[in-house]
Amino acid sequence: MAAYMVIQADVTDWERFKAYTSQVPALVRAYGGEYIAMDNQHELLEGQHKPASVVISRWPDEAAIRAFWQSDTYQRLIALRDGTGHFHVMLVHGLNGNIK
Repeated sequence: MAAYMVIQADVTDWERFKAYTSQVPALVRAYGGEYIAMDNQHELLEGQHKPASVVISRWPDEAAIRAFWQSDTYQRLIALRDGTGHFHVMLVHGLNGNIK
């Protein structure tokens, strides 16, 4: 069943953050992930929390996300993100056709 990674980000140091973003997309693809949305001009329809950016990626399953997230390579890359902003990363399970 497909799974999704949803990231809400408020980047405060774009120059340093570029070191992270220049390397992560290739690793996402290597683990089967595909970016399906990246937006810094999204519209808040309800609530008060509006992150500066939202990124959504689709993955074959939860195991693929966890393999990516726990990989030695990603753990080294995530260190490049430290101190460049505030990030909320969520793993969201797909519906698998169960909604009618």
